[in-house]
Amino acid sequence: MSPGGREAALEALTACRRLDAWSDSSLKTACRGLDRREAALAARLAYGVLQNRALLDFYLDACCTQRFAELEPFIRDVLRLGAYQVLYMDRVPDSAAVDESVALVKRKKRQRAAGLVNAVLRRLSREKGELPALPETDRAEYLSLCYSHPAWLVRRLLELLGEEEAEAYLRLDNEAVPTSVQLNPLRCGTEALAESLTASGAVLVPHGWMPDCWLMSGGGNLEAMPAFQMGWLQVQDAAAKAAVLAAGLKPEDRVLDVCAAPGGKSFAAAMAMADRGEVVACDIHRHKLGLIEKGAERLGLTCIRTELADGRESREAWLEGFDAVLCDVPCSGLGIIRKKPDVRYKNPVQLAELPRVQRAILDNASRYVRPGGVLLYATCTILPEENEGVISAFLDRRDDFCRESFSLPGFTEKNDGSLTLWPQRHGTDGFYVCKMRKKC
Repeated sequence: MSPGGREAALEALTACRRLDAWSDSSLKTACRGLDRREAALAARLAYGVLQNRALLDFYLDACCTQRFAELEPFIRDVLRLGAYQVLYMDRVPDSAAVDESVALVKRKKRQRAAGLVNAVLRRLSREKGELPALPETDRAEYLSLCYSHPAWLVRRLLELLGEEEAEAYLRLDNEAVPTSVQLNPLRCGTEALAESLTASGAVLVPHGWMPDCWLMSGGGNLEAMPAFQMGWLQVQDAAAKAAVLAAGLKPEDRVLDVCAAPGGKSFAAAMAMADRGEVVACDIHRHKLGLIEKGAERLGLTCIRTELADGRESREAWLEGFDAVLCDVPCSGLGIIRKKPDVRYKNPVQLAELPRVQRAILDNASRYVRPGGVLLYATCTILPEENEGVISAFLDRRDDFCRESFSLPGFTEKNDGSLTLWPQRHGTDGFYVCKMRKKC
């Protein structure tokens, strides 16, 4: 087997560690020039290590003659990649996992470490049937190690969900996630899209409650499929689509999407409005506006225009100028760990600063809602301090806004204007949405 995929996985892990880069963008860069098979191997290895890092470290520490944590970071990454293959990839012979890891070290001019890598991984291979038991004196610490989530996050989940649901949430974070695709009703019908995707080799499972939404696996490169190229679908989780539907948009509305990139909610808004009216999609990064424009063109959406804007800075021309303002604010992203496994390693001290930014964006965006219009707040996190806490602080200061309950197609739970969606309950990303109405 070619070493290309393994080297790409190592490069991606190194970028995540050294540059604090996102794993998906790091992998995309590292996999340039690789064939499909090697790129798939790289993704499996890099994501596998990120999803199981704490547990891999625990087992590797038991196989080292010195503390695993004291090894050079590069060597730790190589050992994690080798250990993941030994413990999780049945189709890779243990001997190949060991030999390729040693060869990887040598190719990176670290010959002196080759003996250590060989010895540790061979011992792990020999003893993998008798691995040490995880300590169970502290349930949070046990779950943290078992599912490789930071202990602080596990403790918060236990507070919010209780042990059974918290463990279900953690388990789902480490499982493969099918791609969620939504129908573009302006371009085709339900049956035509399903037939096209199936003909491309995809396996479709209808979402549990969101209409015209499928969980898709197989079929290879989605962007190469005719249905994608013709704009018959967009990739979007049911939770993100639900947030837009909660706003109750209608044709001829004027909508502002404050933090729009990569554009999914702007696209869903335009579809809900039958591409009639106006959707102003904003982002602070100019290059991301180009991605939104490209996506709108593929989907055949003409009512979207982009604006370079910071959600915290006021635009006098926009004051009370929109029927609906969507605020999908920057957040910790802890609701999408199953799709971005490295999110779990964010610094909780830095995350504690996010509500300040979120409040600033919400305060500014609220000024753009016309009397009688809708202000929608959304995050892809499950932390109350970024969700209910931000909303409560806003409504305590603003008597001109109030929560307004909403309904979602196929969804039976009632709400008071705010809703938290959970993977283990709703089959979606972890997501929060709150709908508020400005009083006339």
